[in-house]
Amino acid sequence: MSYENWSKEDLIARLTLLEGEKEPRTSTTPPPPNPRRLWKTFDFSSHPRRKIALKFCYSGWAYNGLAIQADTTPLPTVEGVIFDALGKARLIDPDAGLEGCGWERCGRTDRGVSAGGQVISLWVRSALIKAAIDSTAPNAPPPEPSREDPVEDLADSDAFPGDFGSLDDIDFPAPPKRAPRKSEHSYTLILNRLLPPTIRILAWSPVTPDFSARFNCKSRHYKYFFAPDNLDIGRMRDAAARLVGLHDFRNFCKLDPAKQLTTYVRRVMSADISPVAGAAAAGMHVLDLTGSAFLYHQVRHIMAVLFLAGSGLEPPAVVTALLNVAPGAEGDPALPTVDTRPEYQMADALPLMLYACHFGAGDLAWQADEADADADALAPLGAGLHHQLHARCARSEMYAALNREFLRAAAAHHAPPPARLPLHATGFVPDGRTAVNVPLGGAEFRRTAKYVPLLERNRGEHFEVVNERWRVGKGARRDERRKAAEEEGEE
Repeated sequence: MSYENWSKEDLIARLTLLEGEKEPRTSTTPPPPNPRRLWKTFDFSSHPRRKIALKFCYSGWAYNGLAIQADTTPLPTVEGVIFDALGKARLIDPDAGLEGCGWERCGRTDRGVSAGGQVISLWVRSALIKAAIDSTAPNAPPPEPSREDPVEDLADSDAFPGDFGSLDDIDFPAPPKRAPRKSEHSYTLILNRLLPPTIRILAWSPVTPDFSARFNCKSRHYKYFFAPDNLDIGRMRDAAARLVGLHDFRNFCKLDPAKQLTTYVRRVMSADISPVAGAAAAGMHVLDLTGSAFLYHQVRHIMAVLFLAGSGLEPPAVVTALLNVAPGAEGDPALPTVDTRPEYQMADALPLMLYACHFGAGDLAWQADEADADADALAPLGAGLHHQLHARCARSEMYAALNREFLRAAAAHHAPPPARLPLHATGFVPDGRTAVNVPLGGAEFRRTAKYVPLLERNRGEHFEVVNERWRVGKGARRDERRKAAEEEGEE
């Protein structure tokens, strides 16, 4: 740049500008205002909203459970990550919290537990006018998509005036008016671009304003995967079949006094064990368990007892005994009354997944938004959701193949240990000196030399005792804090 013809004042202004650009900006120094964003403050109240349901899958081992926690957690929660993505996409107002968008989940999963078909319902920003929203009820066909509108409509505009002086002197133009859209936001595509690969939105559905992912759900289907090594699958099936029906499952769950439950009756609709389809499963089996609702850690406690039955350490009839919680007409007089849970360790969380949530006919009409991605000739190879999940599955199979080769290589120098389970097949008799590996699922075991039958173990406290202790202790202190906070707010 030539400065020969510049005036003294112009040169000083230029030097001042250059010196300002070289001056480092500290973290406490606010960035210069971006004039293009001054009119871009997003007003959620000026946009129509609609209620939708989202179906998604997630890898539980990467998260600290599904539900957002009030306290800091070692790992992020699934809901927290999805909530942040919805806020970043401006589909919800993040400042309004979960209550502001009417967030409801179908079923809560704990740390380490995965899901293949979890469902939440919430209110989100819509691209349609109210009449168009009302015409897309769950049982109505979706509107024809329009390729005239981009998926993302929040990008900055490049057509903004420049070469101005003080920002105070500028009369910023209003945002340009947009023609009404003919198609809804592609919620699936938008969110999957913002979410990590361990969470994938599978589909979305329009729902009625009174729809609840929790209360409209008719049944939930869980799967628990396990290797059948040293287990009698026939005995496990016998034990699982005894779960079907309406029973009191207090001995198959963990007591949570904060919920103050007084009934533990739940209905199991089906319970069966079968081989997992596919060569890559390498003999894996799965428990398919369907019920109307489940208690805290119920599936993992059920699986722990099934492992004891399959290993021969307990008879399948132990399930019937644990369900016999009341004497007399309500129970089986030929069995002992077990009104409090014996002490035993629940199964590992890794192989458990919430496979599906079932709703009534007409409640949902799932839309995948996948056609938009497939129609885009410039989309990278494998951009579709199916290709993404297929690639992850293929990579997992590679790890499994490598680990099998490691095991085969080790077998040349290390003989496998003698099989002691299942007891009725091996003939092994526990003598108190030789240890056995009690299976816990997820390739985890509890090693013990002296096994104590379930019905002979120490029992926990009755749920009424646990509830009362919580009410007069932690529950009372919590109520006092809430009351003090409310009184302070009134002042």
